[in-house]
Amino acid sequence: MIFPEEYKHVGVCRTGDDRTDRVYFLSRYLVCQHDSGWRLYSVRSSEKPILTHVDSLELIADTHEIIWYDEKLNIKNRRLLIETAARLCSGEITTVIFTGIDEHITFIHRPDTDCIRTIQVLDIEPPLPWLADCIRRLDNSGLFSDLEIRFEEKITDLHRFQGKDTVFPCCCSGLEGQFLDSDLITRKKVTLIGCEISDSIFRSRYPDKEYTRRSFCPFSCDLVTPDSEFIARCCRKEMCGPAVINGYRGRVVHWGATEYEIAEAVRELAMEMNNEKDCSN
Repeated sequence: MIFPEEYKHVGVCRTGDDRTDRVYFLSRYLVCQHDSGWRLYSVRSSEKPILTHVDSLELIADTHEIIWYDEKLNIKNRRLLIETAARLCSGEITTVIFTGIDEHITFIHRPDTDCIRTIQVLDIEPPLPWLADCIRRLDNSGLFSDLEIRFEEKITDLHRFQGKDTVFPCCCSGLEGQFLDSDLITRKKVTLIGCEISDSIFRSRYPDKEYTRRSFCPFSCDLVTPDSEFIARCCRKEMCGPAVINGYRGRVVHWGATEYEIAEAVRELAMEMNNEKDCSN
């Protein structure tokens, strides 16, 4: 796959333009209009001065291999462009040229969706799965558009544990059951849904009560585990940061992490993944 890191590396030469043997010194590729359509070339030049002489041109894609996408997109969103180009490239078509909403031009030659890495988002509900909701909003804003990543949510729905013999950590969930933060637990045998902190509080308050526990802590969860790189949240600050769970690396943020902290954790993990990908190529 060829997908320029920056659109400043892509020059455009249209029919009727004043054509010389010089190009802008940052141009690595030229999209040239001909009578029969568009051709794509790679450019070699000396890079100095600002308008530099072309040393050589190499044809990457000919007119019958190229289509120009007719909708303007956010061309900084690399995942969007790769997935769009992959849908369009079939038969003879190997290359898609895109126009940005800011009128800049870029292209993808032989798109490869395998380069888009998946980050799993581990969360629970109810109440609102804050981590998953936050990442959705950040992703929709374009904050991760340069990273070539997608998100897969693995959200544990606590509704399935509702019941008179179930104890949940806090009443804000609105679930049917008892709550460690507001109720006096009187039933003889209960199931506690919670992490190690909930377990410690329960044992401290009810040292003689018989109970079983189902954990949703990412480090001891028996409800869901990651099967790719991941991001999760934990109420213990000392556990936050880089982590390996079920053999997969990820990032753990605090239960009350801000959008900034979550975005920073995602970007750190994605950069690690991309650096590894670059080293393996």
